[in-house]
Amino acid sequence: MSDSRRCRAARHSRLALMEEFTDQRTVHTRYTSPLGDLLLTGERSFAGLTLTSLSLPGQRGVPAVRPQDRDDDVFAAVARWLDAYFAGRPTRFDLPLAAAGSPFQQRVWRALDDIPYGTTTSYGELAAVLGVPRTEIRAVGRALGANPLLLVRPCHRVIGADGSMRGYAGDVERKVWLLTHEGALQPTLV
Repeated sequence: MSDSRRCRAARHSRLALMEEFTDQRTVHTRYTSPLGDLLLTGERSFAGLTLTSLSLPGQRGVPAVRPQDRDDDVFAAVARWLDAYFAGRPTRFDLPLAAAGSPFQQRVWRALDDIPYGTTTSYGELAAVLGVPRTEIRAVGRALGANPLLLVRPCHRVIGADGSMRGYAGDVERKVWLLTHEGALQPTLV
């Protein structure tokens, strides 16, 4: 091979490698949990991973993924956080997030970050924190139902004012499991 061909081939190889790591790419992985296999999706770029979705089995609105876009390694930090969470060692999630939603939904989801592990709040209390009138509490509930980052943005910690378990995108039984796991609910004897 001539020197000029080798030089072109090396440059092409470097360009292909740069493209791979500078272009943002949607990737996914599965995480086996006590709740079933969780689907994690994110955007991988040269800067790292930005988590865009964490879905539970059977959840509506789960992102479509392609087998060729699976990348387990890039989700290692998320997996470590989930390991700690399911082991009962609560830690604040401090990895980049980029969930798609309206400005109102984003505001509601950010407010979830302030609900401490092992506690709950009501839809009305959350609405009051957000400055949402009582007549618009259902809008808060709809925003919670659209939360694509279950567990990470803990919408399961929001319950009815009377202590009842209202809807949860991941299933009310899982909501009860999560709150019991966190110590916000007492286990029930069967």
